[in-house]
Amino acid sequence: QVQLVESGGGLVQAGGSLRLSCTTSGRTFSNYNMGWFRQAPGKERESIADINWSGFMTNYADSVKGRFTISRGAAKNTVYLQMNNLKPEDTAIYYCAFKVPGGSYTYWGQGTQVTVSS
Repeated sequence: QVQLVESGGGLVQAGGSLRLSCTTSGRTFSNYNMGWFRQAPGKERESIADINWSGFMTNYADSVKGRFTISRGAAKNTVYLQMNNLKPEDTAIYYCAFKVPGGSYTYWGQGTQVTVSS
């Protein structure tokens, strides 16, 4: 059974940092691209960062560029999101997802809550 599990969320003050992890099991994702998404209350889910299968290509939403960093572990099956200088508007449930290059995101985690207090 394929599982993606996000961890590392929590409550942090504005200006603080968190590091989210997405660990996988049930299959290898070393050849998959990966993305982090978030959904705030009353808002649509948005893509905030993605990384290709090799880990050498990344993209960021303008809202997080310069503050968040996406990376992959050595085995490529674990993905991280380092979040610095957090703002209250970063409060959301954060999800990781994987996809075959050129395809749609197929595998999703259950999400982890990030709350940033002002």
